[in-house]
Amino acid sequence: MEALEMINAGWLSILPPVIAIVLALLTKEVFSSLLVGLFTGMLIYASSTGGTIIDAVYYMFQMMASKLGDNGTLIIFLVLLGALVVIVTKAGGSKAYGNWAITKIKTPTGAKVSTSILGMMIFIDDYFNCLTVGTVMRPLTDRHKISREKLAYIIDSTAAPICIIAPISSWAVAVAGDLGEGGFNLFLRAIPYNLYALLTIVMVLFICFTKMDFGPMRKAEIMAQRAPAKTEEEEEQDFDGMTVSDKGKVTDLVIPVVALIVLAIAGMSYVGGFFSGENDFITAIGEDPSMGLAMGAFGALLVALIMFVPRKLLSFKEFMNGLVEGAKSMIPAILILVFAWSLSGVCRNMIGTGSFVSGVLESSNVSLRLLPVIAFIVAAFLSFSMGTAWGTFGILLPIVITICSAGSGQEMLVASMGATLAGSVFGDHCSPISDTTILSSAGAKCDHMKHVSTQIPYALLVAAVCAIGYLITGLVVNAWISLGISVVILLVALVVIHRFQGEIEEDVKEEMEQ
Repeated sequence: MEALEMINAGWLSILPPVIAIVLALLTKEVFSSLLVGLFTGMLIYASSTGGTIIDAVYYMFQMMASKLGDNGTLIIFLVLLGALVVIVTKAGGSKAYGNWAITKIKTPTGAKVSTSILGMMIFIDDYFNCLTVGTVMRPLTDRHKISREKLAYIIDSTAAPICIIAPISSWAVAVAGDLGEGGFNLFLRAIPYNLYALLTIVMVLFICFTKMDFGPMRKAEIMAQRAPAKTEEEEEQDFDGMTVSDKGKVTDLVIPVVALIVLAIAGMSYVGGFFSGENDFITAIGEDPSMGLAMGAFGALLVALIMFVPRKLLSFKEFMNGLVEGAKSMIPAILILVFAWSLSGVCRNMIGTGSFVSGVLESSNVSLRLLPVIAFIVAAFLSFSMGTAWGTFGILLPIVITICSAGSGQEMLVASMGATLAGSVFGDHCSPISDTTILSSAGAKCDHMKHVSTQIPYALLVAAVCAIGYLITGLVVNAWISLGISVVILLVALVVIHRFQGEIEEDVKEEMEQ
């Protein structure tokens, strides 16, 4: 995309993401909502620079083309991963795993907890996490009548929140890069102050063990439990009506997934210069994770080809047709991502949404004791609006460091950094235009807006507790005291909400009868 000078649109700069998000929540239709928000941003830019509505249309498609190019390797990874999912399914690997898991994991609680644990184990990259966990665990959660909305929530809550506190992840490298010299040590020190990530993990496990769902998620769970069990034919046709081999084994799922994990990590290490000695392992995996993931997915497909075709689980023609079917299955997610990236691009690079919000933060004359909670709220708003955690903490961390650079502000530096990262993850976690939210929906094969609407109440509860936690942090400047009190408040709040919420079972019964 040709370089365009960024303008200062003031309060108008927050209008495009707000329009997109509000429309998405009201209409439950994300494609048109993103397009309207994107076009609004381009209209603001065009009108402010003397352009016309034709220029706005031109800028919109130019931005889309630019984002397609900038994220080409990630799109390739998504296509290859979609192909791997379809091929493993057609070969009977997913079905065999589901049949095996149902004999080992006999309760819905076990299915939910095992999904959470797997999500926590795949901490290298959030994109990789979202799609891999969904692929592996969806047959099991379906068998136990766990709603796709709950599966999407578990996936989303063990993706970015895990990656942002994992020292070995693409997120850790991104944060350390934004912090400059000594950035990795600062990142490690900020982990206990990342209340949102830590409390989200606590909440996921608590919900999985206790079944204390509330709000729209409770309704989705009741409907899933009361829905008639799928017939064997329906299970076989769960992936767009494709036929599934009866000869598949559990290893036909496990080996390609393990190959994907191992080869993706190896690919990220190779691309980042680890094997050539240019970088250490932690730095290498963050250099170009998308390219490494694409290489890993390609390698896993080769492993699947060697496993399936000679054993006649699939013919070579069926294997190649599976590649095409898999690519087609990812088109909706890719389209949403391109629209979301484009909206983020116009906000960050053309109308100055991030600059405006960060300027408000930098110019506010408030007590440094309040900086953690203010940084959390500002980061949450910005990340929710732009749909990007990386872009948010890339903008705000230097500002927070500058504010805390004076002698009296040093003790608040690490706490405010942790709050900034926490707010960034919160916004990314529940924004309808966030890439991880989109990919969690895709991984669970859940309607995107149903995932958003059922997850937001959970995310908002954790965020409210975090705000209280950061107020406490400003008083005691002790991560463990703040975290401990916040965990207690969260668990008490969950028990109270579950006990006093309105009964919805009858409403669900009436809706299902209709």
